Amino acid sequence: MSPKKPNILLICTDQQRFDALGASGNPHIHTPNLDKLARQGVRFDRCYVQSPVCAPSRASLMTSRYLHNHGLWANGVDISPSEELFTKVLADAGYDCGLVGKFHLGAAQNGRTEPRIEDGFRIFKWAHDPYERNPDNKYHNWLNANFPGLLEESIARGHDAIDKLPTESHYSHWIGEETIEFLRTTREHDKPFCFVVNFFDPHHGFGAPDEYRALYDASSLPAPVTSDDDLTTKPAIYSEASKKSYAGTLPGYQDFTAEEIQEIKAQYYAMVSLLDNEVGRILATLDDEGLGDDTIVVFTSDHGELLGDHQMLLKGPMMFDCSVRVPLILRWNDHLPKNEVREEIVEWIDIAPTLLSFAGVGGLRRGQGRNLAELVQGTDSSHPRDWALSEYRNSCIPYEVPVHTTMLRQGDWKVVVHHGEPSTTRERDGELYNLACDPDELVNLWHVPEALLERIRMEGRLLDVLVATEDRSRERISDY
Repeated sequence: MSPKKPNILLICTDQQRFDALGASGNPHIHTPNLDKLARQGVRFDRCYVQSPVCAPSRASLMTSRYLHNHGLWANGVDISPSEELFTKVLADAGYDCGLVGKFHLGAAQNGRTEPRIEDGFRIFKWAHDPYERNPDNKYHNWLNANFPGLLEESIARGHDAIDKLPTESHYSHWIGEETIEFLRTTREHDKPFCFVVNFFDPHHGFGAPDEYRALYDASSLPAPVTSDDDLTTKPAIYSEASKKSYAGTLPGYQDFTAEEIQEIKAQYYAMVSLLDNEVGRILATLDDEGLGDDTIVVFTSDHGELLGDHQMLLKGPMMFDCSVRVPLILRWNDHLPKNEVREEIVEWIDIAPTLLSFAGVGGLRRGQGRNLAELVQGTDSSHPRDWALSEYRNSCIPYEVPVHTTMLRQGDWKVVVHHGEPSTTRERDGELYNLACDPDELVNLWHVPEALLERIRMEGRLLDVLVATEDRSRERISDY
């Protein structure tokens, strides 16, 4: 560990699947800067988020706690002021902390300004999304100052217009500009920093500036991963979601032609390429300022995107790998291996304790993650955690009849329980996949008699994991 505390640059995208990255083996997507970052550091190939939906997942990142403990169980729920964020711990230890872009630890619909708890951020350039008017939306303020009239014109024309703004006025470019300004100017130069860079892309709506869309031929991109009988053995909620997304509030997969689905994929890839270029600009600035060797760089995303796989779009109660498995890259020159790929199952709650450990700062009092540095360096003496837990509690646009799902991946097996009585009046159902022979999760073994013993084993393991991850952080004073 260097005697000088390292800087921390945490770059997080929104809704980027694990395979939307050239370094992950996708030859169709153009991400040269992220691929270079992966070669310079460690890429964790099996990183799982704690929820397939934004706010609950982001709360797990910031607190290093599972959903059933931090309590931010759905979008539109404010985080409890009693929760401890890792950035506040860093700020208390002398770090200069800042954020640009989305945060989403509280309700932000209909122009509501997301409330803040003690987060440690001296600089807070918040913009929940590029769409809704809000006087606290720093992106809108920047647009009005630099491109007068463009915001009103774009909002009047709808999401498509603002998604496809020219690069120089785009939301993702603004994120890059604000981050570069922090690195060059507004950081407190006598302190180590932790700067959180929260892109909104590649979240829907699906649109990107023309020069990035021009990188892709939609017809040459792979078709969605599915089969004719994909939905027949899966819970009924997926057939509903195939018809209409977001609990019936947005068009579904079945509303689009095959060509239109390919166009959605091309626009999604274009958004990833746009943010890849912005990451490249940020990392170049880091080097120009002489900060590259002293800065830990993290790249990740809050959850995935169905993108037509399994005949669905967007997100929701789905626990497929394309929904809950995300990129995770760590780079710290001369401290972490280069061009290394780790196959162990890791979780989003592991990021905060890892960064606090690198900073030489005491951990979160109620944090539940593990230090990935010990995993990489082979010094982790604790019992290996060979599983990942993800929870959905009617968390996205709410279904009228609530939908609750819980996923456990252990080794090559994944179980997803679709809960029934008494949590909801929906019928209890589930999914079981053998990822060793079915990595695309096309064959649901939940109702297959030959897989019954494996299903019982995985359901039992899930129950044990839920008990093991309960919050028992309050001190026990005595035996009675």
